[in-house]
Amino acid sequence: MTRTILDIHILQTVPPSNLNRDDTGTPKSATYGGVRRSRVSSQAWKRATREAFSELLDTSQLGIRTKKVAEVLAGRILALDPSPTRATALEMAAETMQVATGSKITVPTRKNKEDVEDPAGESTYLMFLSGRQFDALAGLAVEGGKGGDIKALKAFLKVKENRARAKQLAGTEHSVDIALFGRMVADSTDLNVDAAAQVAHALSVHAVEVESDYYTAVDDRNTDAEAGAGMIGSIDFNSATLYRYAAVDVDQLQRNLGTGQREDRPVEPTRQAVTAFLESFITSLPTGKINTFANQTLPTAVIVKVRSRRPVSYVAAFEKPVGMGKGGGFLQKSCERLATFVPGLESSYGLADSGQGWVLRMGEETAALAALGAEVNLSGLLSAVGDAVEARLTPEVPAARQSGDPALAAETGA
Repeated sequence: MTRTILDIHILQTVPPSNLNRDDTGTPKSATYGGVRRSRVSSQAWKRATREAFSELLDTSQLGIRTKKVAEVLAGRILALDPSPTRATALEMAAETMQVATGSKITVPTRKNKEDVEDPAGESTYLMFLSGRQFDALAGLAVEGGKGGDIKALKAFLKVKENRARAKQLAGTEHSVDIALFGRMVADSTDLNVDAAAQVAHALSVHAVEVESDYYTAVDDRNTDAEAGAGMIGSIDFNSATLYRYAAVDVDQLQRNLGTGQREDRPVEPTRQAVTAFLESFITSLPTGKINTFANQTLPTAVIVKVRSRRPVSYVAAFEKPVGMGKGGGFLQKSCERLATFVPGLESSYGLADSGQGWVLRMGEETAALAALGAEVNLSGLLSAVGDAVEARLTPEVPAARQSGDPALAAETGA
């Protein structure tokens, strides 16, 4: 069966920085090809990508990952029916959430007597629910316990059909981020969502050593007689040319999102999610120590490929670390390495099946990549990838649009 897989390959230089630190405060690293490399974890870049979604998508299309699910749901219950007290709304929310997800909602132990009088219950682990799912569950809670009638709500949720409705509401209408990154509900595995996106740990293409910045801070109120710093310390950092990689299983993404949200353009939710992920992954940056280093770079080169069988990373091109160029820097040699590696790999494994690939690049140092795909800017890349995804999921619709034949367009519903 032909699949639609999107591969995203990025080269990005990062100056002195500490994007993602370990438990000792040192930038994360990994050994690859026998040498120590700079590393940024996939979790850090997924978080940055999710954060960037808020600039591209409406909040109704995004999810909330929190233990404080009862507090979030109580707020939506009160928005629908203001008559219950906050404490009652929290109780209604906890009851509904437990039935919907099977997860136990418990009130945290008070740390001291000054704690709030009616703390919200929390789930035992982070729950990931979409805004639409919270809204739907709030509606169910109000329907069963109108006016804050807890006894009525409990009786309502004991009815088999209503319990099934609660689970169904928690298992449909997934947000874009849940559809992309997946969800695990330990207490109710039928609510799990298989992730459509894979994100690799970003890895430097060359060997990297950690350096340390020893700093001092001056006390503004010190007099001339008070020599010395008000504070001293040190921050570990490194700089690197990173290879970043991610893949999206577009078919899985469409299954997660469903096709019923827009009857006139059923593929539109998937197209929108793919282009939002593409733009967010390319332009986002983990914010570790960002105020200290201001390492605000964008990728120098982006290669996007559409595949029909399986995702393929190009990281093996850098298993042997890239050496520094004559004038310094690793970027030009990295591009030359990819320009040789990619055609060889695709030829050996017959990977150039779809013939669809795009290159977004800057400067002469990246010239070697020009042959790997059609050259585009970011706007052109998003548009081209969106069209390709739509064409592969519903091939007859774009064909009708492209033909300009009104009869064919009417026949295909385009």
